[in-house]
Amino acid sequence: MSAPTATAEAAPMSKRKTLEALSGLLLVLFVAMLSSTVVSTALPKIIGALNGSQTQYTWVVTATLLTATATTSIWGKLADLFNKKLLIQVAIVVFLVGSVAAGFAQSAGQLIAARAFQGIGVGGLQALVQVAIAAMIPPRERGRYNGYLGGVMALATVGGPLLGGLIVDTSWLGWRWCFFVGVPVAAVALFLLQITLNLPTVRRENVKIDYLGATLIAAGVSVLLIWISFVDDSFAWVSWQTGAMVGGSVLLLALAVWVEARAAEPVVPLHIVRERTTALAILGSLAVGMAMFGGAVFLGQYFQIGRGYSPTEAGLLTIPMMAGVLISSIVAGRMITATGKIKPYIVFGSVVLVIGFAMLGTIDHETSLAFVGLAMFIVGVGVGMTMQNLVLAVQNSVALKDIGAASASVAFFRSLGGTIGVSVLGAVLARRVTDRITGDLAAAGIPTSGGGGSTLNLDALPEPVRQIVRAAYGDATGHIFLISAAIAVVGIVAALLLRPVTLRSSLDLPDTGRSVAVGADAVDGAPAFDEVSVDSAGREERARR
Repeated sequence: MSAPTATAEAAPMSKRKTLEALSGLLLVLFVAMLSSTVVSTALPKIIGALNGSQTQYTWVVTATLLTATATTSIWGKLADLFNKKLLIQVAIVVFLVGSVAAGFAQSAGQLIAARAFQGIGVGGLQALVQVAIAAMIPPRERGRYNGYLGGVMALATVGGPLLGGLIVDTSWLGWRWCFFVGVPVAAVALFLLQITLNLPTVRRENVKIDYLGATLIAAGVSVLLIWISFVDDSFAWVSWQTGAMVGGSVLLLALAVWVEARAAEPVVPLHIVRERTTALAILGSLAVGMAMFGGAVFLGQYFQIGRGYSPTEAGLLTIPMMAGVLISSIVAGRMITATGKIKPYIVFGSVVLVIGFAMLGTIDHETSLAFVGLAMFIVGVGVGMTMQNLVLAVQNSVALKDIGAASASVAFFRSLGGTIGVSVLGAVLARRVTDRITGDLAAAGIPTSGGGGSTLNLDALPEPVRQIVRAAYGDATGHIFLISAAIAVVGIVAALLLRPVTLRSSLDLPDTGRSVAVGADAVDGAPAFDEVSVDSAGREERARR
């Protein structure tokens, strides 16, 4: 592997310059999150206007997550090789083009395609914002700034559904502005980054991009996710299509591992993924992503179709979850900065997340809104204490030169988990809703016509059928939250197995071969410190003093 031709001693930026640069990065993160949340409450209306189906409803979300997942690790690796600021700006431009294309879509299929292209930019923004922040702020101090990240997440997640609901409820705007609205915000973010973000670039000679590995990873993940979306609907679990797609995905991913193990500049460095902290954080992020994205994406549908509220009202009803995210991320971030310890907060957040989803698993179309709000708040607390801190735990354990690949690996698997969650839970919801509607229509003596068509366009249905559809969606949603709770249990196991460490106060790991004492909890009278030496690959080697 080639060595850098010029290297600068990594030094933290001043607080003033950090906040200036952070303003643009936070706006970028806001835009990326807004692209998903602004359509969450508007999507039933959008799909209804385009005469789409429940499967297409799921795919509008899944398409963005799929391409974001497939490209996240590639963006992260590029950040370790090239100028991070330029890459962020490129990702913003890709995002803008996808947003405009989505706004002009004339059918559900066109909307899905535009959202898939938009996801390429979202994948870049998800990975690169974390990488840029890691290059500016030491892990110990990053806990404090995670409060700002939590605030932006909460604002985007609360403001997005409200804005989306308001847009589709305003006749002179229309649903297309759900996609156009992010364009000026992204343009402002592009300008802010140009004048505020200045990160040193370590240039290397003979840089090699692992195009083959990147292609194999993207293809393997995409085939697997497409199979998840269509199995048990377009074809059976045991069928030649399942064998071909699952077998093809496994073969592609196996080849990707083989290529990555031999590549000079692998997209996903296997020595990082094999580290205990990174591996457990990836497992935890996979579970959190499946539970969070998979469960939360259907809340807007539950409030509108299952409970009969308008898009704007549905946006207001999601505030408790976002309040939980905001409060917990700020409080946990400041406590982590004060103590340097991160594991207790990840463990607590993982447990709280399971409790919240278990409570949501009991809801139906008549559940008290106070109970639903409390359960959503608890889910928000769990998300706020786990999502960002899992990334921070990984960033603390790797060298600065690998920060892009490491951060992207966690974001990759979280996004992968979210895509799988949305696909699987969307398929379960569609199946249960279809069975319930068919049974209730037959019981009521109402003839069923066609294969379900667009059950999301409630305005086109007679009142008796509309009530049956509402009850079916309201009752089926609780079941998918129960599945989310079961998935989130994996996150608890991963959190418990994390090694307790104290976050470092330097941007980079100590020099090769030099040892540093890292605080750890004393167990059974053992010394309160472990000796951590860092080898040339950035791996930790521990020995008791």
